[in-house]
Amino acid sequence: MVKTKAAAAPDESRPAHGTTTPSGDDPRPQPQLLTGRLKLILAVLLVSQFMLAVDFSILNVALPAIGDGLGFSLSNLQWIATTFALSAAGFTLFFGRIGDLIGRKKIFVGSLALLGLASLVGGLATSPEVLLVARVAQGLATAAATPAGLALLTTSFPEGPLRQKALGINGALMSAGFTAGAILGGVLTDLLSWRWAFFINVPVALAVVLIAPTVIKESKPATRPKLDLPGALTVTLGLLGLVYGLTQAGEHGWTDTHAVVGLGGGAVLLAAFFLIERKVADPLVPLKTLGRRNVAWGNVLGLLAFVTETSLVYLLTLYLQKTLDFSPLTAGISFGVLGIGTVAGGLLAPKVIARTSTLTALVAGGVIQTVFTAALLFLGTTTTASMALLLPATFFGGIGNMLVIVGFMVTATSGLPDEEQGLATGLASMSQQVGITLGTPIMSTVVTATATGATTASAIHHGVTLAIAVNAALVFLGVVLAAVFLRTKRQPTGAASGDVRPGE
Repeated sequence: MVKTKAAAAPDESRPAHGTTTPSGDDPRPQPQLLTGRLKLILAVLLVSQFMLAVDFSILNVALPAIGDGLGFSLSNLQWIATTFALSAAGFTLFFGRIGDLIGRKKIFVGSLALLGLASLVGGLATSPEVLLVARVAQGLATAAATPAGLALLTTSFPEGPLRQKALGINGALMSAGFTAGAILGGVLTDLLSWRWAFFINVPVALAVVLIAPTVIKESKPATRPKLDLPGALTVTLGLLGLVYGLTQAGEHGWTDTHAVVGLGGGAVLLAAFFLIERKVADPLVPLKTLGRRNVAWGNVLGLLAFVTETSLVYLLTLYLQKTLDFSPLTAGISFGVLGIGTVAGGLLAPKVIARTSTLTALVAGGVIQTVFTAALLFLGTTTTASMALLLPATFFGGIGNMLVIVGFMVTATSGLPDEEQGLATGLASMSQQVGITLGTPIMSTVVTATATGATTASAIHHGVTLAIAVNAALVFLGVVLAAVFLRTKRQPTGAASGDVRPGE
């Protein structure tokens, strides 16, 4: 039994209702309503997070047009997406700790400025080399801004209903942003030019850079941590190797030399990272924090949530264009219903958590997502009947996915003091971005292996159907993990409130 102060030991499956700061040391009552200043802070952070989410998918539809415009070979076209994904996923945890060192507000504003500049360069690019450099810079900016923005969000809003509401809206907009990116990319490419998929970031980033310093307070731990350089290098290089290996496996198969070397090297480096963290005095990821049930399993569930929903967009894009013969623009617009579902789920999730618990949101959301993902197994080859199934299934599946995502965000960042918020949000951001990055290569490998190289509509339909079954199974795995590992431990008879901290 771990003896703690009652105020410092919130139930990790049902967080305290905002009566104390995250550290539990400030006895002053915290605001229960959004003040004008908090609304402005929320607006600035949400706009930036939405823009970052849009960037993950806005170029997907535009890739062929970019290739034609700049002279990318077909085999090199995937690097437009891969360079961004490698930078965004590989450096998230590293920049999360840099934010702890020099201040999250500084990192947030600086990274948004870099994003705006990189987007301008990408839009003006006249060669493949310049465009790829811009994509690397965009990925680094995303890796820095996402954990910094989440840390500013969790430290600006007290733990409880206000933070749950803020995380719910944030999660809804981020998931909707991924879907909106696919739609927006098709619209801009068809009506204007692929260059506007870059240019659209510039005014938004400029507005955030000008407004954020005046409304957001600096946030960093009271005690400045040291930079664990060996840990930072091994985890960054390990994640880069893992993401690179999986993207190559999705493109060329699991036996590809580059895929095997990337995955093997990444696994070795990540194993070395955990050994380093056991021995250094000031580790990048304290194992006691990672050992909390809510942090560890919350991030596993977040990873599965982002792997499944973002890769489902890829699978349905293949289905709509290759089986139903939709245009890229029409296929993109079809995902609008999914976007509406994710927004509805993000607004619903805080209410579900407040009335029940985060565990209920995680399990119920996972069950809903599993059922409606499995319903897509019955998609056929006729347009009318298929769309009559696809549209409601993606709507309700989006609601379920957002219940899981908000539940994961609340679970993985609750019950932690301010000095650990940068780490917690860095881990959550890493789970999110690695999930977004890995989902498509994993599902692409399933489709490719099943279709056995055939490109006919029926072969692709068969491959997509099997991949949807795998997708649904991964969602259900998350339900089982949440139910088994995130149950709140019962307190021993006669134990005082706060004597047991679940998950430790």
